[in-house]
Amino acid sequence: MAGAEACQNLPKERYAMDDDITITPFHQPGSVEDPLTEIARDGARRMLAAALRAEADAFVAQHSEEVLPDGRQRVVRHGYGPERSIQTGIGALDVQRP
Repeated sequence: MAGAEACQNLPKERYAMDDDITITPFHQPGSVEDPLTEIARDGARRMLAAALRAEADAFVAQHSEEVLPDGRQRVVRHGYGPERSIQTGIGALDVQRP
């Protein structure tokens, strides 16, 4: 019991930590601290979205002659699909496909 009593009466200067605690946040995956990287990611996102739109428009144009029995166009573009994360050289980008 003598050892337990000795541990309770330690002098304050023997502790490794004091009351001044500095918290350093960790870099989270997907977060960007560099403004140039953010500009590059935004440009890549816009280029990818434009390429997807152009591909969808070309597909609809390729099948524009096909019509249903009631005269409506068989292949049409209607809205966007769900947003997906695509891995690129600059990191993951969230895009929606037309």
